[in-house]
Amino acid sequence: MSTPAARTPVLATKFPTMGTTIFTVMSALATEKGAVNLGQGFPDFDCDPRLVDAVTDAMRKGLNQYPPMPGVPALRAAVAAKIEAMYGHNYDPASEVTITAGATQAIITAILAVVRPGDEVIVLEPCYDSYVPNIELAGGIAVRVPLTPGTFRPDFDRIAAAINGRTRAILVNSPHNPSATVWSGSDMLKLQELLEPTDVLLISDEVYEHMVFDGQEHQSAARFPGLAARAFIVSSFGKTYHVTGWKVGYVAAPQALTAEFRKVHQFNVFTVNTPVQHGLAAYMADAQPYLQLPAFYQRKRDLFREGLARTKFRVLPSEGSYFQCVDISAVSSLNEADFCKWLTTEIGVAAIPLSAFYGNGFDQRVVRFCFAKKEETLHSALDRLARL
Repeated sequence: MSTPAARTPVLATKFPTMGTTIFTVMSALATEKGAVNLGQGFPDFDCDPRLVDAVTDAMRKGLNQYPPMPGVPALRAAVAAKIEAMYGHNYDPASEVTITAGATQAIITAILAVVRPGDEVIVLEPCYDSYVPNIELAGGIAVRVPLTPGTFRPDFDRIAAAINGRTRAILVNSPHNPSATVWSGSDMLKLQELLEPTDVLLISDEVYEHMVFDGQEHQSAARFPGLAARAFIVSSFGKTYHVTGWKVGYVAAPQALTAEFRKVHQFNVFTVNTPVQHGLAAYMADAQPYLQLPAFYQRKRDLFREGLARTKFRVLPSEGSYFQCVDISAVSSLNEADFCKWLTTEIGVAAIPLSAFYGNGFDQRVVRFCFAKKEETLHSALDRLARL
């Protein structure tokens, strides 16, 4: 009797148009070509040794078993205290702050918690590449509204036109990835006024909240009562403390929204690694690391912009985040994606095309660099870019 051949069942993909993220593609190409990787957004320098010591101490104290599902109470309390001190809004750490496995998990959990099949969710393009797949996983419909080409400012007339009875939520990101623009207080007030007569929820992606330059203040949704009352506010310890690989973030939201969020959170993550939470809680007793972050990154931004000024790139404003966009029109006639491949292969510096952040691949001859790098890394990249 013969054994039938093993056969993997045919699976119809849920995402026929989805491929590998541009960040993975460009980082792999940078490694292959020995290029300086200014594409993917992560630091190439170490975090504060005191933070590592705090996590190590927690491990050695035996804090290695499951923490409470919403997160270690001390860390939730530290988050609530920071938000109140910086933005003036009081969140109850017991019922309104949840620790997450990074900001990406926080965003998909918020979407899964509130978006039902057929609901519409407004995304402002260019946008981070996880937003639309998250909405589609929830059965929702992503409604793409472009930020104003050239300035990347919100177009409130177009946002208003996109809101209807099926609109469940809007996703806003400031400081903005990829454009490095920052929403102003007046922008947030306009958003508050626009949403006030609706039941539209706000998912406010604020992972770069401590990277705002030139004396500006971050305008968190928590500052605006009408927004805070309807918002899931998302932030990232990884971005703030130079530990992106730890994948720890948080969500602050009103009690009723948090209750729905935690229903999903308990089953898609349950909880987040214990010693890191305890270490972060201890480290947050000192506010200086995040209070000093704007000046820290502004120095890197200024160094990088000064070097770029010696090339043919047209350097666009960088108001916040750790990204710098440039217009390539005077450098090459290639489209953004092909230019980034050429730049990585022939010049030895990796960048990301902004067209990757648009659903239709809109190409405006702009690419994005990340300057969250050591000075010697930035100098090495600038030396190579000087050939342009």
